[in-house]
Amino acid sequence: MRHNVLDKINNAADVAYLKIDELNRLAGEIRDKIIDTCAANGGHLAPSLGTVDLTLALYSVFNPEHDKIVWDVGHQAYTHKILTGRKNRFHTLRTKGGITGFPKMSESGCDAFGVGHASTSISAAVGMAIERDICKNDYNVISVIGDGAFTGGEAFEGLNYAGNIGKNIIVILNDNEMSIDKNVGAMAEYLARIRIDPQYNKVKKDLQEFLQGIPYIGETVWKAGGSLKDGVYAALTPGSLFEFLGYTYVGPLDGHNIQFMKDVFQKAKGLEGPVLIHVRTTKGKGYAFAENEPDKFHGVGKFDRQTGTLIKKKDAPPSYTEVFSNALIELAGKNNRITAITAAMPSGTGLKKFSSVFPDRFFDVGIAEEHAMTMAAAMAATGGRPVLALYSTFAQRAYDQLVHDVCLQKLPVVICLDRGGLVGADGPTHHGAFDYSYMRHIPNLVVMAPKDENELRNMLYTAINYDGPIAVRYPRGSATGVPVKDGFEKLEIGKGEIISREGKGIVLFAVGSMVKHSVKAAELLKEKGILATVVNMRFVKPLDTALIDEMAKDAKLFVTLEENALAGGFGSAVLEYLADSGKNNIDMLRFGIPDKFIEQGSCPELLELCGLLPYQIAEGIEKKYGEI
Repeated sequence: MRHNVLDKINNAADVAYLKIDELNRLAGEIRDKIIDTCAANGGHLAPSLGTVDLTLALYSVFNPEHDKIVWDVGHQAYTHKILTGRKNRFHTLRTKGGITGFPKMSESGCDAFGVGHASTSISAAVGMAIERDICKNDYNVISVIGDGAFTGGEAFEGLNYAGNIGKNIIVILNDNEMSIDKNVGAMAEYLARIRIDPQYNKVKKDLQEFLQGIPYIGETVWKAGGSLKDGVYAALTPGSLFEFLGYTYVGPLDGHNIQFMKDVFQKAKGLEGPVLIHVRTTKGKGYAFAENEPDKFHGVGKFDRQTGTLIKKKDAPPSYTEVFSNALIELAGKNNRITAITAAMPSGTGLKKFSSVFPDRFFDVGIAEEHAMTMAAAMAATGGRPVLALYSTFAQRAYDQLVHDVCLQKLPVVICLDRGGLVGADGPTHHGAFDYSYMRHIPNLVVMAPKDENELRNMLYTAINYDGPIAVRYPRGSATGVPVKDGFEKLEIGKGEIISREGKGIVLFAVGSMVKHSVKAAELLKEKGILATVVNMRFVKPLDTALIDEMAKDAKLFVTLEENALAGGFGSAVLEYLADSGKNNIDMLRFGIPDKFIEQGSCPELLELCGLLPYQIAEGIEKKYGEI
């Protein structure tokens, strides 16, 4: 009876002692472990399955306990986690108190750099190589970056600088021809050319032999003909771009041939200067459902391993993303100036359906949020009504462009921020915890958040018909389940609404996802004989100061509620207004995300961690009111 090879692996150094047949067996065992865990917990299944063999070959040559290995984004790093002392805790992946879904320096000394957003690994590798040489250390520095992340602007910046300074680093380009959705851009096309022309090194060798074979002058021509060689390489060898940047280029290689990759990595270890190793892998390798639908299984929820069927809650309302998607399609059918833009997330933002209905009015710019924001500004400057849909956490990357290209020029760009607030198991790199704070202080920008699906529809309609920059922010997951009304209503900018008016002494000012929690908290308070008014503020900016003034006439306690960082958020805005207007007779209680990065877990668990569940809100209000 054969024993599991994985049972013998306690750390990554153990991999170096395995024979090739053991490595191939280990690859299968790790794939089983990843599939089982993702079926139970969800996770980034397809990308991690694609890099099992690559990781085993890499750790047969390099040791992450000594060498610095940076996994770009981290979607593909599950094998890395299993091999670096976390196999016995791998079943806790992405759960509260468990191991994270991404490399994290505080979790393991083998996690050389914390990641979660794309295109950072080459820049990080350059920094590590510089410090290594300053301190005269001897570790190797490796960046493992996917072809999707490779299209991002920071990857180009890092690639260019690394080639310029000539430090010893290895960049492994994991090319599976796909990120979450189909890759776009010139680099994606360039890599496609390399895939169909794998004879790169043969062309170089043939050219050298041809020139050197010319009697009398061949060797001279070879040595002196730099321009000629460059021209021929550019024409015949797609990989020459990387050599022009200063890299030794190797590839494309079969990313599932462990022995071959081991040999290449061992040789690359001894090369001087930056090296780029181009590896081709199959996303979802070893699990047929993931191989056939890699986009579906890129980041997946719980599923049935035997059938590949996603496990969904029965009778769950449509998601906010779906509501946004349908509303935008409906509005675009009536207004041909509406366009939709996203940054490598057509599926995640709900725009994939839009792209099939209006293919000429849909633009996926790849992992390039900065470019997307400026492009949208220019489209608006020339008469368009661009709708830019981003995850809140990724919109942070386009902050400068939002300020200077959109808001300074008062351009009518509609910014739709999906995944606002706590997003669950993806953790702190993906929570949309800061958008109220980083948007509300920008002049000219309107910021609003819906309480339910109808309000999201109306806010999108209002935004498209507003002559200036405007943002709509909504949460991940299912909406509230209210019946969706036909048609649209234009909201008055900066005007909230009173949801319930039970008592005048306590007023709950809520925004976005916290409105429903506030209503429930008010009901719990009423059961204890404490009456409160609930206000849906709708707008983080501009504030409905008239409504605040009205409520201030009789109130003793103002309560603000937001699923955003307390620092600089909606509650801060209310506090600032009260201070500036001299209303110092009202006590304040603010609910929101505390001043720390929130771990991963289910959304209810994280809301409870932040004190944002209705019973916690009610208890906090009861205690505060009793102290007044």
